[in-house]
Amino acid sequence: MATVEQLQVHALKLDDDQGSSSQLISFESFELPSSNQRVLGPPHPSGSVIPLALRPADNTTPITLDNVVETIKSLQARDGILTNLLARHGTLLFRGLPIRNAHDFSKFAHAFGFKPHEIIGIVVDRPELAPNVAPANEAPKEVLIYNHNESPQVPHAPEYIFFYGHKAPAKGGETPISSSLELFNRAQKEIPEFIHELTEKGILSKVTYKFEKQHAGGSTLKQAFGKEIQDGDDEATRRAKIEGQIKRYNRGKFTTWEWIEDGIVLTHRLPVVRTQPKTNLPTLFTGLAAYYKNAKVNANSGRKNVAQQFFGDGTPIPEKYLEHLAKITDEIRVLHKWQEGDVLVYDNIVAQHGREPWEGEQSDRVVLASLWDGESVPGAYGFGEWAQVVQALDG
Repeated sequence: MATVEQLQVHALKLDDDQGSSSQLISFESFELPSSNQRVLGPPHPSGSVIPLALRPADNTTPITLDNVVETIKSLQARDGILTNLLARHGTLLFRGLPIRNAHDFSKFAHAFGFKPHEIIGIVVDRPELAPNVAPANEAPKEVLIYNHNESPQVPHAPEYIFFYGHKAPAKGGETPISSSLELFNRAQKEIPEFIHELTEKGILSKVTYKFEKQHAGGSTLKQAFGKEIQDGDDEATRRAKIEGQIKRYNRGKFTTWEWIEDGIVLTHRLPVVRTQPKTNLPTLFTGLAAYYKNAKVNANSGRKNVAQQFFGDGTPIPEKYLEHLAKITDEIRVLHKWQEGDVLVYDNIVAQHGREPWEGEQSDRVVLASLWDGESVPGAYGFGEWAQVVQALDG
């Protein structure tokens, strides 16, 4: 396993004489079991691990939530130390912090200084439990949610994702972690013709929203686009308000919609290959392997994908390519075994996440999520007008 020096975590040692009047703590890296942590392959810097696991170092400073928050703010004030570590490792694990509930988690996440992400066109039910905190996913415990980047099926996605493990099951329920950069690197070598088509054509993502929930834990059309709807609005007004929210994607002719009897179908032409800000390294920002794997594993659960994806010219994506993406993902991912109080932070451009099924009761696993925007929209990797990702309009 890489050493602290290789990981450059000595930069997380902070002292009060650095200009802060508060008591700051120190973080140290530590090793996890090989099933939970691995050394990343190219194009990541040599010796980088995923996730980078951090905990308070032995010192005399009290480990209070206020001190943790002040330390995070101080680290970020120094040229975004934690943001830079996220860009390198993809995922950070924080363990041993005094985070006990949704409000503690919210304070910790806010300390990073990112902008809260507004989900436009939400496909799962996420009631707010604290400022910018909601359940991660309320799907039944038997349902597999395979590795994916957050919100790859719509034009407006977060750049950073925080997960807090409030309650951990005895068996199962792990959160997968894998690198989108490494996935692209492997796929380009092993299935170059597929990467060429994705780069040249992008994808057509068809997302269905219905007036009623389509599955347990899913959202309704009103939850997705109906925040302006008032009681008493007639049908024409409701439709106009929903369409107004869709237009906030700011994609012009590359986002279209069709009303159906029980809802609406949106079609987005999107890039799958994007680039990491600052490095310009190509990354597979996608849920393609997840759509394939989820459909296979969850076939008897009655759960259907609300999104369908094709090549950008409308032709089907051969299953052999999706199967190969899943094969690579299985080889490069680790499964995070939760301990209560753990926080995982993902750079959504660099790393993919998911959720494994678990035994016991549905209530045995409680994981909360907080979504955030970065300084810029992840860059496109292509020349088509459809490949240029833009900020959503304020609403």
